[in-house]
Amino acid sequence: MKKNILGIGLAFVLAGSLPVKAQYAKQDNTYKRWFVGSTVFLLGNLASTNPPDFAQLNIGYRMTGKDVITLEPKTWKYAWPNGIHPFFNKSYGKPEEKFPGYVREYGVSVAYQRFFGKGLYAELNVMPTRQIFIDAKGKKIGNGFQLFNTYRVGYHIKLFKDRFFIQPSIAITHRAYHTKMPDGFKQLDDKWPKFVLGEPGFHFGFNF
Repeated sequence: MKKNILGIGLAFVLAGSLPVKAQYAKQDNTYKRWFVGSTVFLLGNLASTNPPDFAQLNIGYRMTGKDVITLEPKTWKYAWPNGIHPFFNKSYGKPEEKFPGYVREYGVSVAYQRFFGKGLYAELNVMPTRQIFIDAKGKKIGNGFQLFNTYRVGYHIKLFKDRFFIQPSIAITHRAYHTKMPDGFKQLDDKWPKFVLGEPGFHFGFNF
């Protein structure tokens, strides 16, 4: 986990050192409207302990030079409550905070980005998810539903004559609503807040 954190931090440093340009001027109609991409958190699947089996595909459309809408189908699993910051809270990963099994989620985010000035953007990301609860023996014990929001601020950096881009960011995540969890899961989840502050993000994409 510490190596992953170091890698993300290095990526932020490298991004900050690159020459940057504005997103797209209001009067510029030559930019590519569509893009596909994902997130560097795919690298978390390489973890030797508790890999998330994470997958995400971003499909985006630039309505204007400053307004972007994106659909993000994704899936992952997790064995610790979402209210524990995965990078900066030492309780994440401790055996006493671990669920008696894990949660598998499937969802599709709808994200809206609004750009301000030279590449700076704010994003609202709303994701309804289906939850499947698995016990320690690998048996399904229940289903659930969650509405998971992300409030993000980031920076859009063009690369290779605008064929590619990267977007380092920082976010607040918010579990706006979820149905009741099974016993054992609920008691641990109730100990933690519905908001997590300061989650790093790093998206990348290809324009076409």
